[in-house]
Amino acid sequence: MSYQPIVPFSGYAGWKVLNRTLETQKTAFESSSIIKKDEEYFRENISKVENVEALVSDYRLLKVALGSFGLDEDINNKFFIRKVLEEGTLDDKSLANKLSDSRYKELSEAFGFDFDPPNTKLSTFADEILQKYKTRQFEISVGNADQNFRFSLNIQRELPEIASKDSSENTKWFTIIGKEALAKPIRMGLGLPESVAALDLDQQLKIYKDKADQVFGSSDPALFQQPENVEKLIKYYLLREQVASYSSATTGAKTALTLLQNASRFSARF
Repeated sequence: MSYQPIVPFSGYAGWKVLNRTLETQKTAFESSSIIKKDEEYFRENISKVENVEALVSDYRLLKVALGSFGLDEDINNKFFIRKVLEEGTLDDKSLANKLSDSRYKELSEAFGFDFDPPNTKLSTFADEILQKYKTRQFEISVGNADQNFRFSLNIQRELPEIASKDSSENTKWFTIIGKEALAKPIRMGLGLPESVAALDLDQQLKIYKDKADQVFGSSDPALFQQPENVEKLIKYYLLREQVASYSSATTGAKTALTLLQNASRFSARF
């Protein structure tokens, strides 16, 4: 049985507790039997993989490959994943480069099947993929207890990486917007409505930049290289999420009470 992370309570206070015990809990999770078996099998077999078919046809290897990039739900979409990997990323017209979800490009780049030999032959490959896999699986496990904490861990991991890239301010924002698991909590953290996600990308870009400037004093995502800014964003996200959940529960309770009162009055009349 896999280790289940301990999440004593929700909200920002619960997040602080999780962070204090994070390394201990991750170590325990990575030592669990399921993760260990996945790791051992991947290490023993990934270097034997020379083409896409060899990877896609091996369920256990594909499970780790997809799980390393948060694509676990694509485990049965073999035709699609095969096409993503076979076309690679060198051609601008390849499928991975055309998809709005950048995780597929990251997957294809990591395995490098458009090279000969592919990256699966590199001595450091197994370590790199398995580290990603264990991190992602821990986040999923935390999410089973509290999905908001999974989103927060994702922000904590991915946002500084994007912020530190040698790319333009706009490109960084487009990368954030293109990752819904990242964009969704960031929208709430910045106090933006969900409806923003339905707007044209250029409109979204302006809204994100304007709001970031209001909250952090800068519209450049490079500001998230600083841990205190990442933590501030997570704090705002969790606090707003908690308020929204409380308001929803209160509204639901009021609605239920109103329905009961109306039903009582109706019964009294007949």
